[in-house]
Formats: sequence, C-alpha cells, structure tokens
Amino acid sequence: MSIQVYGIPNCGTCKKAFQWLKDSDVNYEFINTKEQPPARATIQSWVAALGFQPMRNTSGQSYRALGDDKKNWTSEQWVEAFAKDAMLLKRPLFVKDGTAVLVGFKEDAMREKLGLSKG
Repeated sequence: MSIQVYGIPNCGTCKKAFQWLKDSDVNYEFINTKEQPPARATIQSWVAALGFQPMRNTSGQSYRALGDDKKNWTSEQWVEAFAKDAMLLKRPLFVKDGTAVLVGFKEDAMREKLGLSKG
C-alpha cells in the first residue's frame, strides 16, 4: 500500500494526521504543496475522485480573496483555481495507491479509507 499525504508542514490539521499515522504505524510520503504544487492533471483526478466541494479550503485567505462568483464555479473552474494556488486545497489530502481517498483529518474516516483496522 502506497500512501501520499499532501499538505503543508505548519498546518495544525496536518500535524494531527502525521501524529496519528505515526501512532498507527502507517508509512507515508509527505508532499509539501507549497514547495511542490500538484500538477493540474493530478488535481483533476482528485476532483474526479472526491468532488471539488470537500477539497476547498474555505477557511484560508486564498479562498476568502476569491470573488463571490466562486459559489457558482464549475468543477473545471475549481481545478484551474486549485492548480494556480495550492493553498485553496483543504489539508491534508490523502492518496492511496494513486487515488485520492480523503481530505481533512477524521480518525474513523482515515481508518476506513486507508483500510486500517481498529487497533
């Protein structure tokens, strides 16, 4: 099983997820989206798997800086926005075996989506 975690190192939610993964003895690769923004095609596959709505970082400055018309944007417009500014992506975003499976950190959802039994 291959797991990648996309986010930024100083994000509180990412830190919680990293600690949980460590405590659960799960190996993962961390990708810092500030230093290595994901490619547009990658983002497009994430949106196809998860939908754009759960992927939006609605509490960030980048999101608030967008105009009110963002409420009516299509998936394609969100893909473009995410590709231009990775800070619009909610964190952390988990990719398992090449497929986006979860965004954000909730222990029960992580166990289910990453295929881990309760320990």
